[in-house]
Amino acid sequence: MHAPPTAPRTRLRTRALGFAALAVAMLMSVPTAQTAFGEEAKAVPGGGDLGPNVHVFDPSTPDIQGKVDEIFKKQESAQFGLDRHALMFKPGTYDNINAQIGFYTQIAGLGLNPNDTTFNGDVTVDAGWFDGNATQNFWRSAENLTLNPVSGTNRWAVSQAAPFRRMHVKGGLNLAPDGYGWASGGYIADSKIDGEVGPYSQQQWYTRDSSVGGWVNGVWNMTFSGVEGAPANSFPEPPYTTLETTPISREKPFLYLDGDDYKVFVPEKRENARGVSWANGTPAGESIPLDQFYVVKEGADAATINAAVEQGLHLLFTPGVYHIDETININRADTVALGLGLATIIPDNGVTAIKVGDVDGVKLAGLLVDAGPVNSETLIEVGPENASADHSANPASLQDVFVRIGGAGPGKATTSIVVNSDDTIIDHTWVWRADHGEGWGWETNRADYGVRVNGDDVLATGLFVEHFNKYDVEWYGERGRTIFFQNEKAYDAPNQEAIQNGDTKGYAAYRVDDSVEQHEGWGMGSYCYYNVDPTIIQEHGFKAPVKPGVKFHSLIVVSLGGNGQYEHVINDVGSPTSGTETVPSQVVNFP
Repeated sequence: MHAPPTAPRTRLRTRALGFAALAVAMLMSVPTAQTAFGEEAKAVPGGGDLGPNVHVFDPSTPDIQGKVDEIFKKQESAQFGLDRHALMFKPGTYDNINAQIGFYTQIAGLGLNPNDTTFNGDVTVDAGWFDGNATQNFWRSAENLTLNPVSGTNRWAVSQAAPFRRMHVKGGLNLAPDGYGWASGGYIADSKIDGEVGPYSQQQWYTRDSSVGGWVNGVWNMTFSGVEGAPANSFPEPPYTTLETTPISREKPFLYLDGDDYKVFVPEKRENARGVSWANGTPAGESIPLDQFYVVKEGADAATINAAVEQGLHLLFTPGVYHIDETININRADTVALGLGLATIIPDNGVTAIKVGDVDGVKLAGLLVDAGPVNSETLIEVGPENASADHSANPASLQDVFVRIGGAGPGKATTSIVVNSDDTIIDHTWVWRADHGEGWGWETNRADYGVRVNGDDVLATGLFVEHFNKYDVEWYGERGRTIFFQNEKAYDAPNQEAIQNGDTKGYAAYRVDDSVEQHEGWGMGSYCYYNVDPTIIQEHGFKAPVKPGVKFHSLIVVSLGGNGQYEHVINDVGSPTSGTETVPSQVVNFP
């Protein structure tokens, strides 16, 4: 799977139900799994409790602040720890709360609308644990809550893999740490901030399908799509890239309470979206009762997970770390696989962690896939090789699906994510080859490619991909679109020779194959920090064919402190970075 195709694919669109879908429908009616010998196996039960790492509160729960503080104390600096937590708040009003959110912690309301669960208080991320530097505030989330911040402004000082989704802030939002130390990127979606958003020291940020009362500043790359109140498009000064709408979006599934019953709400796809999905009350979508989910808990194996999917159940991964020895296969249309509390999947023996069939509407959300010590050719595959079905009416989606190679320990993978299915939505992913922690080094956590897209009509909204040994992103499918891209090239390249790509100095961060006729990107940045050998030259951050249908808007490359340099922005276009100054080189449009 890791070898690039030798020629562009021809995709045959298939719209009929066909035998595969008929087989799925028949399978869903069978309540028991079958063994290889035709004997009935015990059915995997649906529903049940949410396990010990989902902490559920209501307004009458005693000492909520004490419990939240206890979890934060454990998780504040546990960057590569094994604990996972979800803090879930039933509908109601909670007074005098300051929920500080550490690593591997999700905080969320359990209402159908964010306004169902209100904090007269804050949901806070700061960087005191790291001397005021927020560039390592990863792997946490806030979702589905309304906040009345005590000071009038809530602080959410994060970097990658820390989504702020479906939130209503009745005040301002500060995205910088106390003291305005470094911060490096983040993501807001389906949220309403009544006051101003102040990114301050944030280097880059993406906001989608939201509403803001104003936006204070920008450093390198601030990108907006479908955001009411967003600043006008003005890249590069100030560095705002603004699209009036998001072409296609579908919000992340979420757990909620319907009376005393847990359900998962699956929002409908929107086209040309602008503003929040919940502005008029109940959003459009489907509610799925918990008894239609296999509630996965630590200790579950891949065989049981696969049996549950084959049986017709969805998957709800409770907070935990899951070691698997075979691939999780999802071949049933519309299956939801939702993780709580940064649920983490580790393939121990070099298998692919998750494979999705060429079927409609599979939703992967809220999962962290951590490469194991034995090299995996791929970690996530959406669709088999040469997938060709038309999923435009009901695409597969990846939302808050993160990948890590190294950092928590030894890990290797040739290609992290491969998207073969047409029309797939990649909505907020951070695909990261580790540059710190344990088990990292140029060959120690070898990972040549980050994301490879073979499918046609794939849309990425919020694509964060960093530090791969070769190409971070490669795109072979037609009519691909990316709204916001954030990248750093691998810090740890030992010398120029190690990254030499034939006659080209270095591998582009984002490469569109020469066979592609149509592709478009907005608000895209690549940064280098070759601190092992600062003399390394990167020929360009982006590479694409020069064709009328291939267009880029608001491109940027930056040399961080002069540790390595770019000669061009895209192909041989754009001025070089220079010296030790961290000054961006920009190309507003290409070609």
